[in-house]
Amino acid sequence: MDETSDEPPTSAVLLDNCHFSQVVFNNVEKSYIPGGDITCYYTLTENIVPRGKDWVGIFRVGWKTTREYYTFMWAPLPTDVCSDGAVQQQIQFKAYYLPKNDDYYQFCYVDQDGAVRGASVPFQFRAKTEDDILVVSTQEEVEEIELENKNLRKENEELKASCASLQKQNINLQEELNKTQELQNSLESLRSNTEKLELELRSLKKENKHLKDLLKEQIQNVTSDKECLETRLKTALDQMDQLQSQVLNYEKEVENLSHMDHDKTEQIESLKEENRQLHMAITQQKEQNKELEPCMKYMKGSKAKLSLCLPHCLQNEPSQQNHDLMKELEEQKRLYQILQAKKNEADEENQKLREENDGLLRHLSQAGEVSSFSVASQAHAPIPAPKVGGLLFGNPYCVAEANLEAGAADASIRKCPMCDDVFPDDIETSQFEAHVQSHLLECPLCSETFEKSNKQVFDDHMFCHGLE
Repeated sequence: MDETSDEPPTSAVLLDNCHFSQVVFNNVEKSYIPGGDITCYYTLTENIVPRGKDWVGIFRVGWKTTREYYTFMWAPLPTDVCSDGAVQQQIQFKAYYLPKNDDYYQFCYVDQDGAVRGASVPFQFRAKTEDDILVVSTQEEVEEIELENKNLRKENEELKASCASLQKQNINLQEELNKTQELQNSLESLRSNTEKLELELRSLKKENKHLKDLLKEQIQNVTSDKECLETRLKTALDQMDQLQSQVLNYEKEVENLSHMDHDKTEQIESLKEENRQLHMAITQQKEQNKELEPCMKYMKGSKAKLSLCLPHCLQNEPSQQNHDLMKELEEQKRLYQILQAKKNEADEENQKLREENDGLLRHLSQAGEVSSFSVASQAHAPIPAPKVGGLLFGNPYCVAEANLEAGAADASIRKCPMCDDVFPDDIETSQFEAHVQSHLLECPLCSETFEKSNKQVFDDHMFCHGLE
């Protein structure tokens, strides 16, 4: 098989990367006569595995890559493929395809990957000179040789012309071969790129399928979440409507409580004013009682004197004086009765005022609790801090202090201001104060005192301190 039937596989691999020891060429002549076939002998070592596209080429010495071959022949496969030892092979090159100049050439064994596996020693294509061969011939032989040489020259001229034409064709073919090789390289590159693109396409398709499945799953999850959120939104809207309705009701209740608180505040102010007036009335009554006490003492003293002097006067004085004394005594008795009636009336009025004052205090305490509840219901508004030493709603429990003051005013007559018990003048002051103190409860925070009978008032007072 010659080079016209097919192109051998070549590569741009440099000499440094080739392995020349795997194929050994044998019996290589120093020179070969042009115009004749030559036989190439070589040995395949155990280090190489021959393949169908291996070839043997003739290269001009100085070549760089396997693309610079001059001619080639396909290397036949060994008959004993399973042999592990060296195998002798041979190839015959036709004279027509051999070089015509006398440059140095060499045989090279190239595998189907385009790598050189062995190279021969250099040789030439040239005719042998007289120095090489001593010829002894006759005249006839000389004439025959000259004729033959003439024919050979003529044939040589024809061969030269044919060789020039073939070289020109070879150049054209080499250019086309280079173009074809470039196209083949481009085709290989395109095939490689196509394979890569196909791999990428398959990967993208696989990834696209995975993304579609994932997107479908996410859409299902989003749809489920949307339905759940819509249900929760509907429930929240219903709850919001209910809460708005409750808020409206609470606002109405707060408004009503505000009105009630305003009314209670007005009632408390009215009750405070009424309580103040009652305190003034009680104070005036006490002052009147104080004014009547000297008169009562005087009347008692006068009555006692009259009782002592009356028997003696009846015995020693005339009847007219007795009549005058009796008349004066009657006037004193009448005056005493009038004063006693006024005192009793004042005591009864004082008792009524005290009872009414206690009722007002209880009502005031209840109104304070209702006002406190309404204030706490109005959006949890902050409670203003009271002054130092004061109470949250003021101190409505001043009755006990008034009673203590009244008791202090009446201390001269030794009468308990709580239970109206009268003590003799000779009792010690400490005993009287201990008795009065037994009726009172003292606040440990502000030292205010309260009656034990009104323990609820004391508890409310302590509760107000707890609110501070």
